[in-house]
Amino acid sequence: MSDFVPGYEAYQWYGIGMPKNTPAGIIDKLNKEINAALVDPKIKARLADLGGTAMASSPAEFAKFIAAETEKWGKVIRTANIKPE
Repeated sequence: MSDFVPGYEAYQWYGIGMPKNTPAGIIDKLNKEINAALVDPKIKARLADLGGTAMASSPAEFAKFIAAETEKWGKVIRTANIKPE
């Protein structure tokens, strides 16, 4: 698509979220275990087989990523005047 539309970029991503009032200790423990799994060679290989790439991060980094994605796609929605049906 980027051959026809300069600067075009689209991809999908998955992440794990928690309710806002989840204790920090639980979030930290889950983040540690999930990140450990994402660097496991078997899991990395399976994700690669499915066409994915593991991207371990911290809760703060993930929050920044979500904010940036929301801003980016919000601009697309506003520019294209996209409305829900």
